[in-house]
Amino acid sequence: MPPGKLSFDPFLILSAVTLMLTGFVMIASASMDVAARDFGSAYFFIMRHGVFVVMAFITLAIVSAIPLAFWQKYSVPLLAIGGISLLLVLIPGIGREVNGARRWISLGFFNLQVSELAKIFMVIYISGYLVRRLSEVRTTWSGVIKPILPLSIYVGLLISQPDFGATVVLMCTVMGMVFLSGMRLIQFVSLLLVGILMAGLLAVTQPYRVQRLKTFLDPWADPFGAGYQLSQAQIAFGRGEWFGTGLGNSIQKLFYLPEAHTDFIYSILAEELGLMGALVVIALYCFLVLRIFITGRRAEKQQQFFMGYVCYGCAFIFAGQALINIGVNVGALPTKGLTLPLLSYGGSSLLASSIMIAIVLRIDYELKRAAVTGVSSPGKPSPHKAVRRAVA
Repeated sequence: MPPGKLSFDPFLILSAVTLMLTGFVMIASASMDVAARDFGSAYFFIMRHGVFVVMAFITLAIVSAIPLAFWQKYSVPLLAIGGISLLLVLIPGIGREVNGARRWISLGFFNLQVSELAKIFMVIYISGYLVRRLSEVRTTWSGVIKPILPLSIYVGLLISQPDFGATVVLMCTVMGMVFLSGMRLIQFVSLLLVGILMAGLLAVTQPYRVQRLKTFLDPWADPFGAGYQLSQAQIAFGRGEWFGTGLGNSIQKLFYLPEAHTDFIYSILAEELGLMGALVVIALYCFLVLRIFITGRRAEKQQQFFMGYVCYGCAFIFAGQALINIGVNVGALPTKGLTLPLLSYGGSSLLASSIMIAIVLRIDYELKRAAVTGVSSPGKPSPHKAVRRAVA
C-alpha cells in the first residue's frame, strides 16, 4: 500500500462512532421531559450534546494529526499540567461545586471535569516512564515503586474533590500498564493487595460511602430513600425484558430515575432496547477495547513501546469506566457517579474519549507508515535503549 493511501483503523472508528451516535439518540430520548421541566425547552440537552459531538469530531481530527513524538517529548510537562488542574479545581472561585463534589472548572459554555484529562496525562507519563526505565521495572522494586509518587499525588487530589470512581480507574490503569510492561508476578500481587486495601479503607472512611455499600447490598431495604436510585434502575431493566419497550417509551425517565441521561443512561437504554440492545452495547465496548489492545500489541511487536503502553492505558480507561458504570446500573457494584464513555451526556467525558481514540488512531497510522516505508517514528531511540538494557 503506497504511503499516500494509508488509512486509520476503520473498525476502531466504526465502533467509537456507533457508541457516540447511540449515546446521542439515547440522551435525546432520556432527557426531553427533564429538560422541558427544568429549562423550558425539551431540546436543551439534545442541542448541548449535539454541540459536544461536533466538538468531539473536531478534537478527534486535530489530535489525530499530532505525532506521537510530541506526547512522548512533553509527557512530564503534561503530568504537571494535570496535577495543577486537579489542584486548581479545589480552590474556591475556580473550581465549581455540584452535589457536594468539586470536580469542575467553568469554561462558560460547559464545565470541564479536569480528572478526565488528568487520567490521559498520567497514561502518557507512565508510558514514557516505562520506556525510560523498562529494565529497572522488570528487575527491581524501585522501578515499580517510583511511579507511585506521582500517582499518589493524583489520587490524593482526586479524593479531595471527592472522586472515588476516577481514583479507582486511575489506579487500576497504572497497575495494568506496569503489569503489561513485564513486572514480576510477586510484585504485581503485592501491589494488587495494597491497592485493594487502600480502596477498602477509602470506601469506609466516609459515612456516605458506607451508606452506598449498605444500599448496594440491599437496595430494596429502603426503596424510597437511600436505595431509590438503584431500585429504579433495576425496575428499568425489568421493564425492558428481552427486546425493550421501544425507543422513546421509557417510563423510568419520566422523573422516576434521577440522572437518567447521565450516569444511568444505560438503564434507560436497557428499558427501551431490552436485554438484546444492552448486550449489543457491551459487545461494542468489548470490540473497541479489543481493537485498542490489538494496536498496542502491534506497536510492541514493532518495538514502539511508548505507543504500545499508551494504547494499553487508553484501553484500561475505557474498559474500567464502562465496567464500573454498567456494573452500577445493573446493581453489581455500589452506586458511583462515573460516566459511560462515548455514551453518557457530558462534554468533558466525550472530549476525553475522543482524545484517546484520536491518539490510538494516530498510533495505528504511524505503525502502518513505518511498516510500509521502513522508517521509524521520531522519538524511537529510547525504547530501543530500554530494550537493550532489559536484555542485558
